[in-house]
Amino acid sequence: MLELRPNCECCDRDLPPDSSDARICTFECTFCAACAAQKLGGACPNCGGELLQRPRRPAAKLAKHPASTQRVLKPAGCATSA
Repeated sequence: MLELRPNCECCDRDLPPDSSDARICTFECTFCAACAAQKLGGACPNCGGELLQRPRRPAAKLAKHPASTQRVLKPAGCATSA
């Protein structure tokens, strides 16, 4: 089951579980749409995987299986893609 991490690893923007702006890779590294497109060129800086829109969990299921509250942040931010 996806963790649904609460923030962008680059800019620390909040990404609630129902956000359509969250992007993830296969390891669930999480970024906002702006950082994924503008800074990272659609590739995860951690594993090189493709960043895709994170699925949203239905509200009824979210109550039983809540999103993660653990924030992950790169202290130095994310490098701009070349």
